[in-house]
Amino acid sequence: MATALQKLLPELRACTHCEPALPLGARPIFQLDGRAPILIASQAPGRVTHAKGRPFDDISGDRLRAWLGVSCETFYDPRCFAILPMGLCFPGTRAGGDLPPRPECAVRWRPRLLGALPRVRLTLAIGQHALGWHLASKASVDELVSAWRVGLARGLLPLPHPSPRNQRWLRQRPWFEAEVLPALREAVADILRPTARPLP
Repeated sequence: MATALQKLLPELRACTHCEPALPLGARPIFQLDGRAPILIASQAPGRVTHAKGRPFDDISGDRLRAWLGVSCETFYDPRCFAILPMGLCFPGTRAGGDLPPRPECAVRWRPRLLGALPRVRLTLAIGQHALGWHLASKASVDELVSAWRVGLARGLLPLPHPSPRNQRWLRQRPWFEAEVLPALREAVADILRPTARPLP
């Protein structure tokens, strides 16, 4: 019998709802499996990710995997990590970076998809848009990430985006690497310990 998520996936893959506003057309990029215990709630695919068709298959992904302390094999095992951007398609660029995720994407898809991920124990909210949505807050990234202990205790860890553009933010906040990353790696390892091996 098909799960709620399995019923949604064909519709999700075929979505062209925002296509008129997308410079490279619709190409929803995500990684979803109802067995995943960790959800990566990210922003939107970049141009490189759009071309490759796999989430975080870029420099930001390399840094994120280092933060998590996991291999590519584990990261791209959908039974370990669900990856659901706020916007499923590349939104285009502007001076200084990519455009924000298309807001109608989260409204259309997020409640249904999150409801179809019943085994998620830890959500990693990455970047301003994911933080704002998942924490229902307009506070700055700095304020939200600074409260990481409260979030982690509730199963929702706020993180900055691992983009190279955030290098200055990271350099100016040594506590992130010294305190947050060890706690993040420990939490991920604890959750994945029973499932990191090959699953049936």
